[in-house]
Amino acid sequence: MDSNRPFRWDLIRPDQLGSLLDDVQSWELSFLDDLVRCAARVLGQCGDGDLYFVGRSVDSLFDLLSGALADTTWSSRLHPLPLSLFGTDGKDLSGTELRQLRANLTADGLAPAGLMRGRPTVFVDLVHQGSTFENLYAVLRRWIDDEHAQWDVIRRQFRFVGITARTKTSPNTRRWQQHADFAAELPSSAIRNVSLDARLWSYFGDYQRKTTASFRRTRWADPAVVDPPRDEASRIALAEAVRVVAAGRAPKVRRQLARLLTKEPAMSERWLRDLQVSLRR
Repeated sequence: MDSNRPFRWDLIRPDQLGSLLDDVQSWELSFLDDLVRCAARVLGQCGDGDLYFVGRSVDSLFDLLSGALADTTWSSRLHPLPLSLFGTDGKDLSGTELRQLRANLTADGLAPAGLMRGRPTVFVDLVHQGSTFENLYAVLRRWIDDEHAQWDVIRRQFRFVGITARTKTSPNTRRWQQHADFAAELPSSAIRNVSLDARLWSYFGDYQRKTTASFRRTRWADPAVVDPPRDEASRIALAEAVRVVAAGRAPKVRRQLARLLTKEPAMSERWLRDLQVSLRR
C-alpha cells in the first residue's frame, strides 16, 4: 500500500509561496518568548534523539526549531508527524485503516526497523490526558510484535515528551502518565513533561489556525490531502508559521535558545553542549 501524506509548505525556503501571502495581514508573535523557553526544555529532554512533532498542536514549536536549527546537523532530526489519534480516533482500527496507517508511518521513518536507528525516537505533543500518545504507542507496539522486531532494544529508545498546561504544583497534582498503562512498559526516563502557560497551551491546542486540516483516520487514504490548501484560514495560519520560522532563524532567538539550554540538566552531556555551540555560531 502506498503512503499518503498531507502537503506541507517548506518554510525554510519560502520562495515557493510566491504571492500567496501578499494580501494577508501580519502581526507580532506575542507568544515568542514562551515558545522559545518551551523549545529549550523540549531539546533538553530529548536525550539526543530524533524528534517527531505529533499532529498539529505543536506546529509552532516545530516551525521555531526548524528555523533555529536549519544550519546545524540537527536540521534532519526534526520531523512533523501529521496524524490524529486523539481519543476514539485511535481505537478499533479496521484492517484497511491499519495498513494505510502503517504505510504512512513507514514513510515517516517509524516502521519497526526504523525504530532501531540507534538514537531515541522522541514523540512531542500537547498533552491533557495522553490518549494520543497511548494510541500511538499501541499501534507501534502491535506492529513491533507483528514484525518480530527487537522490543527489548526499541523500548529503551522510546521517549514521549508531553507539553502540559502549567498549573500550581502540589502533592495532589495529576500527572497524565500516572494513568497511562503503557508508561509501565517503558523505562522511567521515557516519559518527560514540559509545562507551558495554560492560556498559550489552549491557544495552540484549541484556537490557533492551522495550515492543514486534521489528519484523522477518515483522511489517511484521501488523495486530496496532497494538494496545498489555499483558503483564507489556511493562508492566515501560513503567514503566522512563516513568521515563526523566520523568528527561529534570527540570531537573537538562536542566542536566547542557546542561553536557555545552559540551564538544562542534560547540559552535562556532550551532545547538548555541541548543540548549544552550534546555536551560538
